[in-house]
Amino acid sequence: MKRREFIGLIGGAAILPVAAGAQPSPMPVVGFLGNWPAGSEPTIDGFRRGLKEMGFVEGHNMVIDYRWAEGRPERHAEFAADLVRRRVAVIFSGNNVGALAAKAATSEIPIVFAFGLDPVRLGLVSSINRPGGNATGVSIQVSALEPKRCELLRNVLPSVSIVGAMVNPDNPNAENAAKDLQQAASGFGLKLLFLETRNIADIDAAFGTLVRQHGGALLVTSDPLFNSQRHRLVDLAARNLIPTMYPWRDFVDAGGLMSYGASLIDAFRQGGLYTGRILKGEKPGNLPVWQPTKFEFVINLKTAKALGLSVPPALLVAADEVIE
Repeated sequence: MKRREFIGLIGGAAILPVAAGAQPSPMPVVGFLGNWPAGSEPTIDGFRRGLKEMGFVEGHNMVIDYRWAEGRPERHAEFAADLVRRRVAVIFSGNNVGALAAKAATSEIPIVFAFGLDPVRLGLVSSINRPGGNATGVSIQVSALEPKRCELLRNVLPSVSIVGAMVNPDNPNAENAAKDLQQAASGFGLKLLFLETRNIADIDAAFGTLVRQHGGALLVTSDPLFNSQRHRLVDLAARNLIPTMYPWRDFVDAGGLMSYGASLIDAFRQGGLYTGRILKGEKPGNLPVWQPTKFEFVINLKTAKALGLSVPPALLVAADEVIE
């Protein structure tokens, strides 16, 4: 054997064990703070879609660690602390309680949020355009949309005088939503019946109160509890023959009468996009908080017929989508 061949053989032998013993880099883990697992499938699909657009597929090259508070907001702090101990790559929260818990637990791990409150007022970011710090995400100013929802409901039901408003008083946005709704209702000559709803049992009780008070319609405000219980809400509205306006089209897809608002699925998709960008190395403080500019009005004509309602043709023309 020639000397050059011998040296090459030894060199190759020295390199081979290293290559053979090398382990692939562990997949990044994203901590997901949610409220209820049931009923959240469309939004989670939107989150996964955003991640996939950035090249990340759950179970293939990244892991999602789901934590569900199941209606107990205090659990978010426990989950956030555990995710920080685990040193996840990013923490995502689809509600303000989880985002605030994550922010309190870490100033280093990136946080992405998606909810309907002002993140500046909550102290999550310094500004919308330049968040700074370790958090960014999606903000939908839901309370500003309540007057429009009230107007659309009035157009469909011009003879209704008493309208229920389902509000979770524990939601930080409840006061603003109630104020905006009250002002809008007064302008249309409507009497608002506020239905305080903190848990699942309160949902059933709210419909009972509305029926006893001879309410002719219902407005459901935006809240993680209501979003997760959309099938229950739609079913109760149908059983009690209550025409209902919802904050998101997901309710209408589930059989609700109508909705006006941004796409919640698209908001979570944007959260997935931001999470993917951060996994690729971008800083959350440099990513402006995304705010939707398009809002859609969706009517379920089949549900309207079941309720014995005749939707004005002008309203059908104005709708972004009519489900038949």
